[in-house]
Amino acid sequence: MHSSTAAPRARPSGLGAVVRVTSGNFIEMFDFFLFGFYATAIAKAFFPASSEYASLMLTFATFGAGFLMRPLGAVVLGAYVDRMGRRKGLLLTLAIMAVGTALVAFVPGYETIGLLAPALVLIGRLLQGLSAGVELGGVSVYLAEIAPPGRRGFYVSWQSGSQQLAIVVSALLGYGLNQWLDKATVDAWGWRIPFFVGCLIIPAIFVIRRSLQETEAFLKSPHRPSFGEVLRGLVQHRRTVLLGTLLVVMTTVSFYLITVYTPTFGKSVLKLSTADSLMVTLAVGLSNLFWLPVMGGLSDRIGRAPIMITTTLLAVLSAYPAMSWLVDAPSVQRMLVVELWLSFLYGSYNGATIVALTELIPSHIRTSGFSFAYSLATALFGGFTPLLSTWLIETTGNRAAPGLWMTLAAALSLCATLWAYGRRGSTRELAAAQPAAGA
Repeated sequence: MHSSTAAPRARPSGLGAVVRVTSGNFIEMFDFFLFGFYATAIAKAFFPASSEYASLMLTFATFGAGFLMRPLGAVVLGAYVDRMGRRKGLLLTLAIMAVGTALVAFVPGYETIGLLAPALVLIGRLLQGLSAGVELGGVSVYLAEIAPPGRRGFYVSWQSGSQQLAIVVSALLGYGLNQWLDKATVDAWGWRIPFFVGCLIIPAIFVIRRSLQETEAFLKSPHRPSFGEVLRGLVQHRRTVLLGTLLVVMTTVSFYLITVYTPTFGKSVLKLSTADSLMVTLAVGLSNLFWLPVMGGLSDRIGRAPIMITTTLLAVLSAYPAMSWLVDAPSVQRMLVVELWLSFLYGSYNGATIVALTELIPSHIRTSGFSFAYSLATALFGGFTPLLSTWLIETTGNRAAPGLWMTLAAALSLCATLWAYGRRGSTRELAAAQPAAGA
């Protein structure tokens, strides 16, 4: 190992390091949210069908297909990060994501190039999914390894915090477009403008992320696992990875329900205006951004388990009743109240859970194990939340049905939390798996 790498000039634990590492996470999520925000316009451009429902289902299926690539990205790219370093891995994921973003932004519509259009969009989504499979894990592990002692929850919460900034920027762009352009123009080509903006931002973020320093925890690690060793490690610790997957179910389902699906739910189901739906989404992003670091910091003081148990229990008891209250008399005010309540539950649970997952996974497979657990939960549950919500409403005729999906997710994560923190010796296990103090 070269001495310049082994002896970084400064300890990367300040605000600058947090901004540099989360900047890539911002653009990764920025593009994901745009796909959900403009689902109806994308459906018309790339997936024309016999009905609006069928077209929207094809769009959300393509959106969900990206999540199926996440477990593969978690294992393959996660193994690369665990062997080659956090910095190199985060640069690689950004490059892959850039290609996927460009495909979605620049591919002509179905009317111009026929079936090639949806095929290229699908390839773009698959590349984005492959990249995202390790992006969240790589960022979370990096933040956990640079956090000062006793502040790991607060530091790691900014991984999700950067996603909320992406929501806010996306919603503001969407709101501005709907003020400057008429609906027909937005549906025809205006929806591409935010994607173009994303493409313009990527080079700047690549330059910012290149200045990242490697973490001391990785540099001091005595062994760099090979791809085969990472796979064997995942198999050996499969119960821990499964536990992590179940812990993340509540996070992924609630997140995609209150962010990506909210604009579509407001417009297509509640029949609210696009501007109103985007303003609610903006409020949700700001609310998430507040609760994530607050609860991440609180979990450093009182522990992860109390917050995780309380919020999942509240979600089980309130998600469906809240959605039922909303659909009984749809209004912007009711939608805002319900979404902000669900935002509190998501932000509180996620603020404690993501750092708990970095502590649960053994250090030698921390990035790949975290990423695989998170990606599996997203692929099986969270990523298909817009698709399942649309299908549940159409099949049952119950517009509050998405609340049942969140209830199930919360129940699974509640059981996983009780399992994780109720097992004999679990406290010692979590403590032993934590990143080196101050690294």
